[in-house]
Amino acid sequence: MGQYIRRRLLTAVPVFFGITILVFLMLHLAPGTVADLMGEGSGAAGSDRATLETALGLDQPLPIRYFVWLGGLLQGDLGRSYLTGHGVGDMIAQRVVPSLILTGTGVVLAVAIAIPLGAAAAWKPRSGWDRLASGLSLVSFGVPGFFLCLAGIFWFSVVLGWLPAHGMYTNGRFSGLGDLVLHLILPAGVVCISSAGELVKQTRSACLEVIGEDYIMTARAKGLKDRAVMVRHVLRSAMTPVLTTILSHIPHILGGSVVVEQIFGWPGMGSLLFSGISDRDYPVVMGVTVVMALAVLFTNLLLDLVYGLTDPRVRYGKG
Repeated sequence: MGQYIRRRLLTAVPVFFGITILVFLMLHLAPGTVADLMGEGSGAAGSDRATLETALGLDQPLPIRYFVWLGGLLQGDLGRSYLTGHGVGDMIAQRVVPSLILTGTGVVLAVAIAIPLGAAAAWKPRSGWDRLASGLSLVSFGVPGFFLCLAGIFWFSVVLGWLPAHGMYTNGRFSGLGDLVLHLILPAGVVCISSAGELVKQTRSACLEVIGEDYIMTARAKGLKDRAVMVRHVLRSAMTPVLTTILSHIPHILGGSVVVEQIFGWPGMGSLLFSGISDRDYPVVMGVTVVMALAVLFTNLLLDLVYGLTDPRVRYGKG
């Protein structure tokens, strides 16, 4: 096991640096720089723009700029925002918790709803549970996230006036858990609906494959109650693909949801990434990229380990 983990970590190193190189190239090859945005509409002279580019290091060749950024990264320094001058690490630290609260709550709710619903739909095909699971999957896969956001705001904020439509707190700062929950219901609900469809589909499919096995029929023939058969045998055997789907949401939880956070004005990682791209704030975008790339690589390693723990057929050989 230890040798396998070391081998996977060594494999992840070039993948991580490859991701940073690709993102860095795409950012800097895009038309326009932060200097163009800062001087737009202000009548700034060409000499002022050149001075700004020199101060930000944008006048250096692209490979040098990358290695300068990489050197800072290896020392634990993600750089400073071009626009605010604040440390990127501090900016990310402020945005991680709101993203964890929002997307984490949405994904947890999706798991709590999707797994029982998918199992019930597989156990009783063509029942009301099956139709409900199909309807949830249809909405999750077929309705865009931005439309769910706008529909939720229209009905629950504009028409009914039950829930706030913007921000994390009413006055821009924490004023009580109740206020936070009210602001969380709509965006977390959208994340839940968007995530539940895949989980329902995967759970139902995995359970259907297991239900037809001989040992499940034997367990039912012995007189075990349906709930015991489902929990002890069906769900336990079907958890490997379901866990894969659940763990694949970890990068999404850390990285936040760009669409949801932008529409609801939620101060998370997704909105930070969007503003960084819009403002050509390269250090911010690269910092968020580092966090998301590490989350993806960690998730892949965790998935491999979970396979070994949940499926005895998986072995970590020396090859």
